[in-house]
Amino acid sequence: MTSDEKTPLEQSWVLQRERAVAGLRLVFAILAVVVIQLNPTRAARFPLLSTYCLGTFLFYSLIVFYFAWKNRLGSFRLAVLTTALDLTWVAMINITTGGTRTPFFYYYSFPVITASLRWGLKGSLPVALAGVAVYLSMRLTLVAESLARPVAIDTMVIRSSYLLGLGSIFGYISQFERKQNQKLFALSSTAAEVAISGERRRIAFELHDSILQSLATLILRLENCRRHLLESQGELSEELKSAEELSRSTMRDIREFLAGKMVAPLSSGTLVEKLRDELRFLRDGLGLDVVLECTPENITLPQHMEREIYYVLREALINVTRHANATRASIHLRQDGNKLAGILSDNGVGFEQDAKTAKQGFGLLGMAERIKKVGGELCIESSPGAGTNISFVVPLTS
Repeated sequence: MTSDEKTPLEQSWVLQRERAVAGLRLVFAILAVVVIQLNPTRAARFPLLSTYCLGTFLFYSLIVFYFAWKNRLGSFRLAVLTTALDLTWVAMINITTGGTRTPFFYYYSFPVITASLRWGLKGSLPVALAGVAVYLSMRLTLVAESLARPVAIDTMVIRSSYLLGLGSIFGYISQFERKQNQKLFALSSTAAEVAISGERRRIAFELHDSILQSLATLILRLENCRRHLLESQGELSEELKSAEELSRSTMRDIREFLAGKMVAPLSSGTLVEKLRDELRFLRDGLGLDVVLECTPENITLPQHMEREIYYVLREALINVTRHANATRASIHLRQDGNKLAGILSDNGVGFEQDAKTAKQGFGLLGMAERIKKVGGELCIESSPGAGTNISFVVPLTS
C-alpha cells in the first residue's frame, strides 16, 4: 500500500471528519443569517450584496452537508475547493457586514481549523496567511471603511496574530494527531493480518485433522477392499459397509464445518472406545499387530481434551499405516493424579528428525499444536530403522 492510499479505517475517519466539518459550516451559515435578522444595520451598507452572500453561503453549506452525509466527499481536490470557497465566502460576509468592524471576523477561524484537520501545518498556515492578507486588504480598502472610523493598528495586529497563532496551534496538534493515527492504523492493519493468518491456520488444521484424516481412513478401507476382492465376500461386504458409513459421516462433517459448527469426532467419554475401533481396523483390515493399554481401563477426560488427544493419536496411526511400513504399533495411556501421559510406538522405518522437522507439514505440526492447546508437551523420537515413539504429557483440568 502506498502512502497516498488509505485503509478502510482511515477512509472511514476522513468521511466522519468531513461530516463534522460540513455540520459546523452549516451551523455558522445559519447563525450568520440569524444575527443579521436580529441586527439589520450590520448589512445596511451593502444590503443586496450582503443578502446574496449570506443566502448563497447557506445554500452552499446545505449542499456540502448533503454530499458529506452521503459519503461523497473526502477527495483532495474537493477538500481544496471547499477550503477556498469557505475563505472566499467568509471574506465577502465580512466586507458586506461592517468591514473591519464586522461581528463575523472570527469566521476566518473556520477555514483555518478545517485546513489544519485536513493537512496539518502545511494546510493551516497558508490558509491563515491568506485570511490575514484578505483582512488587511479589506482594512486598507477605502470602500470598506468610507463610512466608519478605521480600526486601530493594534487591533489589526492582534487579529492577524490571532489567525496565525490559531493556524500554528491547530496545525501542530492536527499533525501530531495524524502521525499517531497513522501508527494506530498500521497497528490495526497488522493485528487484522495476524488474525486472518491465525484463522486460516486454524481452518487448515481443522480440515487436516478432521476431514482429511477421515478421507485418509476411507482410502485405507478402500485399499483393504481391493485386497479382499477375490477372497472373502463377507469381509468385503463389511469393509464396503464401513467405507459407506465413513463417507456419510465425512460428508456430514463437511456440511457442519461449512455451516461454522465445530466438528465433533467423538462423544464425551468415548475416547478409549474410538481408539479400539481404529486399532481393530488396523489389526483385522491391514494385519497390523496392535496393542492398546489404558490405566485405569476407562480413562475419563474433559471433552475438549478427549477431542484433541483423539486427533493426535489418529494422525499418528495414519502415519504408521501410510509411511512407517510397520508391523507392530502400541498405544499406552496412563492417567495418574492430575496428569495424563501417552505414548504411541511403532517398529517402522523411522526417519531423520532434522530432515523431517525441516519439511514437516500439517501432520506433525498439528499434533504438537493440539497438545500445546491443552497445556501439554509433545515429544517425537525417531531414527532410520529404529521406529518412532510419540509421547505427550498433559495436565488434567477439573
